Amino acid sequence: MEFAFYFSAGIAVLATLRVVTHTNPVHALLYFIISLLAVAMCFFSLGAPFAGILEIIVYAGAIMVLFVFVVMMLNLGSSTMAQERQWLKPGIWFGPAALSLVLLIELLYVLFSSDVTATITGESVDAKAVGVHLFGPYLLAVELASMLLLAALVAAFHLGRPEAKELS
Repeated sequence: MEFAFYFSAGIAVLATLRVVTHTNPVHALLYFIISLLAVAMCFFSLGAPFAGILEIIVYAGAIMVLFVFVVMMLNLGSSTMAQERQWLKPGIWFGPAALSLVLLIELLYVLFSSDVTATITGESVDAKAVGVHLFGPYLLAVELASMLLLAALVAAFHLGRPEAKELS
């Protein structure tokens, strides 16, 4: 399991470096999703399957939905269709697809190995333990994070509306 953790961490670091250094936002987004999947694999290898599943569903899934909302809010129209086709050439998908394949093989190995209970810490974290901690000592932090996300949502709405674009 230690090998799986360090291997996933290495993929996460490499994919995150590609996110930061890439100039094309679509390519950076693809590598960001790979980075999030690698972090989820780190959670799986540490014995926290609930956190790994949440990482995949909430972060990797939400990033894709967020990207769709940004494209819809920008409403670029047909003028950028050729540019988007150029960004999504089949060769562009090779790097993220190869890293995803490696993570899938590693995930299947971790899930179906005979020594499933062997983790680095020796203790598995289930959903009840996460809930007890989130709504116990960290309740204030969870509430503050929710208020921050609500404020960001309201700001994004006001910045994206047509009247705000006419004023600038």
